[in-house]
Amino acid sequence: MSTGPMSTGREGADPRVALRVAVVGGGPGGLYAAALLARQGHAVDVWEKNAPDDTFGFGVVLSDETLGGIEAADAVVYAALGAEFVRWDDIDIVHRGRLLTSGGHGFAALGRRRLLEILHERCAGLGVRLHFRTPAPEPQALAASYDLVVAADGVHSRTREAAAEHYGPTLTGGRCRYIWLAADFPFEAFRFEIAETEHGVMQLHAYPYSADSSTVIVEMREEVWRVAGFDLCDEAESAARCAKIFGEALRGRPLRGNGSAWTQFRTVVNARWSHGNTVLIGDAAHTAHFSIGSGTKLAVEDALALARAVESEPDVPAALAAYEAARRPAVASTQRAAAASMRWFEELAGYVDQPARQFAFNLLTRSLRVTHGNLRLRDPRFTRAVERDFGCPEAPEGGPDEAGTPPMFTPFTLRGLTLRNRVVVSPMDMYSAGGGDGDGMPGDFHLVHLGARALGGAALVMTEMVCVSPEGRITPGCTGLYTAGQAAAWARIADFVHTSAPGTALGVQLGHSGRKGSTRVMWEGMDAPLPEGNWPLMAASALPYRPGVSAVPRAMDAADLAAVRSDFAAAAVRAAGSGFDLLELHCAHGYLLSGFLSPLTNHRTDAYGGSLENRLRFPLEVFDAVRAVWPADRPMTVRLSATDWAPGGTSPEEAVAVASAFAAHGADAIDVSTGQVVAEETPEYGRAYQTPYADRIRNALDVPVIAVGAISSWDDVNSLLLAGRADLCALGRPHLYDPHWTLHAAADQSYTGPAAPWPAPYLAGSRKPPTGRG
Repeated sequence: MSTGPMSTGREGADPRVALRVAVVGGGPGGLYAAALLARQGHAVDVWEKNAPDDTFGFGVVLSDETLGGIEAADAVVYAALGAEFVRWDDIDIVHRGRLLTSGGHGFAALGRRRLLEILHERCAGLGVRLHFRTPAPEPQALAASYDLVVAADGVHSRTREAAAEHYGPTLTGGRCRYIWLAADFPFEAFRFEIAETEHGVMQLHAYPYSADSSTVIVEMREEVWRVAGFDLCDEAESAARCAKIFGEALRGRPLRGNGSAWTQFRTVVNARWSHGNTVLIGDAAHTAHFSIGSGTKLAVEDALALARAVESEPDVPAALAAYEAARRPAVASTQRAAAASMRWFEELAGYVDQPARQFAFNLLTRSLRVTHGNLRLRDPRFTRAVERDFGCPEAPEGGPDEAGTPPMFTPFTLRGLTLRNRVVVSPMDMYSAGGGDGDGMPGDFHLVHLGARALGGAALVMTEMVCVSPEGRITPGCTGLYTAGQAAAWARIADFVHTSAPGTALGVQLGHSGRKGSTRVMWEGMDAPLPEGNWPLMAASALPYRPGVSAVPRAMDAADLAAVRSDFAAAAVRAAGSGFDLLELHCAHGYLLSGFLSPLTNHRTDAYGGSLENRLRFPLEVFDAVRAVWPADRPMTVRLSATDWAPGGTSPEEAVAVASAFAAHGADAIDVSTGQVVAEETPEYGRAYQTPYADRIRNALDVPVIAVGAISSWDDVNSLLLAGRADLCALGRPHLYDPHWTLHAAADQSYTGPAAPWPAPYLAGSRKPPTGRG
């Protein structure tokens, strides 16, 4: 080692000797880890059950970031790879016979077999002992005989399974089948092509990996694969049928396999990546869907990180901890992007009716790793064409191209209300009514809070959930619209918004807490019952939100149902009189109406429980009662939880059906949220993590949707809108951080048009102040 040998961490080990390292698996990740560790002076054995020239798959794509790491770690391997790479910049997307090309992306690929040959040569030159056609000894035996064991034995890792109780693996299957094939000619670009067959939608992913060969992956939903009869085809027949389906892309040429079989992609996640002196890398530790890149890329990056940790840390335990700490965030980010990409292709049939350029933009930005902003840099001509199709006004004559109107600053109309831009301040409970004394009265805090956001440029500012009765409050600090005094206080706020921020719409969200009521304000204990002064709860069924903690609600009877319907209608009348421009019915997050929709919280056996049609009955009755008294020219929206994030909860198909039912009853848009229905939920948090549910509803029903959930950048807003995944974007926390978020987004994009006017008193602040010496 260049900095001196590390301690093995094994009892009695001599810290001055090199490590004895066993690598299980002779794929690219295992071989590269072996080479890097051998360069440091360690004695390395590699065990590979196959022959040296056995490999599955064809080409491997590596990013510039990965290549940079290889160059810094091992110039010999980098130079050998550089001599072999095929490079290209374009992505071709074929949609209903129309070819669209986006450039500026930058790819490098080579054959998997050639990559293995390069790594074999490097390992042999460094003294690595390569044991081919030889299964590795049992994991326990290796751990006892070696100082460090590197398990690079793939998605079906025997090492991982031998200690599964420690690693905690979770393997999740996708909804598609795919097969790796090859064509004996080079595609000119990364190519995505869609085939709409009599059996369903199929897709081709293809890219060149040498001067005369390309990888070709054919993928389709499981049910399409079965109906098409591919489950009965052998490798040769599968290749021949795929070549016929995508004959135009292949120019009539055949496809070939290499032990190719139809496979269901498995996402591998492990709670831990190391156990004692054994560590998992590559597919043994994690997988990411092939549609966003190469598993080889992740494995090679693992090898780089592991080698760095071994070189820099004092012993094996510290090295393995450092490796995992360094790699986990990057892998988690990649897996989130891969999951989004995989879901996009699983739902491909819902997108094929999009206009061609929007479809192409949607495909390119499916994982949010490519966004409107960086696509504008990579390929401004393509991006401008997508913007024109969307309706973005062109740049002023003589002005720079980038001065055109960003998508988020185009208007949108709901019924009789035209919003000047696509930004919504999301409903956020403030728990500050009447100073928290329980009178439900909005006061100066709400005037300042909502007024500030209205001055900040958003087209629509939503109130928090405004409760329709005293018993419908979540906490004593929640606002209401069940008295004339409350209506007058809201009218004061609406007047300020309309007078001081002309062009800004103010929306009210009406709701009832149901079984989640009579709790403390958030900062005193989330969902914790009040220590005193509680009020009785009611819900679809007598099920507490947190068993053993929350109060048990009574199951609503006919009189309760009638009273709640009347409460909502009366609140809507007051809301109209207060001057609100839009009304949203809160049917999400486990509150009263949401409790009727979810099978986890509705256990009724009468006409309001059981089937989805029955579970919808009461929320639709409330919607109809409100729509009947709400002014005909003012829009109504409905907020839904599109998934409960819990087994047995609302399915994606049910969410679409629920949205469809509300749209049929007159909802002008669906505000698509998720979760908070049951306490035992397990959300998949991440950037814009709820938007796929909005996307699905919008493209299944062609109904306007409001997307919410960890949308924090204007670049993401522009991307979601241009891709057709949302019509409006609601942001909560960003508007708490910056009440002028929308105006600042306009300034950051050099937009000065009518969709984001600065209030006259604030004009002097419309340009970002210089910082420091600048």
